[in-house]
This record gives sequence, C-alpha cells and structure tokens, in this order.
Amino acid sequence: MPEGDTVLQTARRLDSALGGGLLTVSDLRVPRFATADLTGRTVLDATARGKHLLTRFEGGLTLHSHLRMEGAWRVFDQGERWRGGAAHQIRAVLATAEHTAVGYRLPVLELLRTEDEEQVVGHLGPDLLGPDWDPDTALRNLLSDPARRVGDALLDQRNLAGIGNVYMCELCFMARATPWLPVGELPPAIATRLVSTAKQLLEANRDRSVRTTTGATAVMSRRFPRERLFVYGRLGRPCLRCRTPVRKVVHDTRPTYWCPHCQSGPTG
Repeated sequence: MPEGDTVLQTARRLDSALGGGLLTVSDLRVPRFATADLTGRTVLDATARGKHLLTRFEGGLTLHSHLRMEGAWRVFDQGERWRGGAAHQIRAVLATAEHTAVGYRLPVLELLRTEDEEQVVGHLGPDLLGPDWDPDTALRNLLSDPARRVGDALLDQRNLAGIGNVYMCELCFMARATPWLPVGELPPAIATRLVSTAKQLLEANRDRSVRTTTGATAVMSRRFPRERLFVYGRLGRPCLRCRTPVRKVVHDTRPTYWCPHCQSGPTG
C-alpha cells in the first residue's frame, strides 16, 4: 500500500505535468464515468489528502483517485511510449498539449463536484504531510480505543492520514512495541513519540526517490549507513539493534515485519 509520501510525490508530478494546461484528451475507463468528457477544461491543480489524490478542473469538477495496493499514475511527454502496465490495466488518460498522465490499476476513480470533496476525504484524520496536521488531535485519535492494536490504529486513516504498511512496521520497531500490542498499553511518552516520529519520517522522505527510515536523521544515517529500513522487507536478516533474525507474518495479503527480541508485546 503506498504511503503518504508516495501519494504526495504522485500529486506533485500530476500537478507539474497537467496544472494550468488545457485537456486535449479525457478518457475515464470505468463504467460509471466512461461517457464523462473533460476535454477543453483547464486543470487547476492536483493535490494529495492523506492517500487520496484530487485532480481539480475548471467548472467545479474533481477527479478522485486512490492507489491502494497496486495503483499508479505515470506521466509521459507527448509522443513518449507509455510504460507502467498492460493496456487493459489503464483506468484513466488525461492529456494536455505537452504531457499525458495515465492511471494504471486504479481501484478508486470517480468524478465529483469539487464542493463535494469532503464526502470522500472528510473522514480522514490530520494529514501528516498536509496543512491540517495537528499532533494533539492525532494522538487523541490514536488512543481513542485503548484495546485496539497499535498497528491497526496507525493504519486507520481516520486517526492520522498517511501511514501505510512500511511505516507502520518501522514505527512499531522504533517504539519497541509489536504491532499487536494494545495501543492503550503504550507508555504515554512512547505514544506521543510515536506520533512525532511518524511526522518526522514522512517529512524526511517527502522529497526522496528512495524511502529510508534509518537515514531519516543525520544521527541515524551515520549509525546505519548501508540499510534503508529497520525491519520491513528484511525477513530472516539480522535486526540492526540486536542481530536477532527479523520475522514476518501475513494477514489478508498484508505483510508485517518485526524483531521478536527488541519489540515487546503479543506476536501475530
């Protein structure tokens, strides 16, 4: 599942390629909006809200998309060969005189009135990379159900928006708690630090092409110069703290990684 920093970078690419341009091609390949035609409208902007993408057009229309696990938007110069998936995986094509944006495998694609955007993003908690970020509200949301597992609470976009599976695993490792520990059992200082660290990690990676958590600060970068992540994707490899092999469990196609020595709490 793409993280908030990935979605922000996607929004930036779309905005840079299409923003201010007049659409010459509009092709929405989903049954509900297959007849919609945005040709001739100016693209006002493309912006991220948590993991949601909102591309706005003159006339008060917004194209809402969500990448979920497999989706992607690719941007190409005019005449450039499209790359990113098979033709049958294309769900949207938006083009100006200079660039073409192609949406592949988009599980969510809908056209709505701009004034109705809150219907699709209004449920989100404070956005870790957005202007509405509020750490106090995020912390209250995170702790609102003390019995809920830490990992589930972090992934719930209603609590705070932008955390995906990679950051969830990394944050739990940095908090020395397993993802299955009830969030109410976190010491108050650790819970507060969890929120501030989440903000720090996404901010550190918002402009990076390759995500890192071990190099999110200068101190971490010096301590772990050759490793990008602490536990995610490191099944069987030694923990960077204690050298215990990292473990992994998969539930509903979502992999969770953790160190059984460094992280306290129930295991999956």
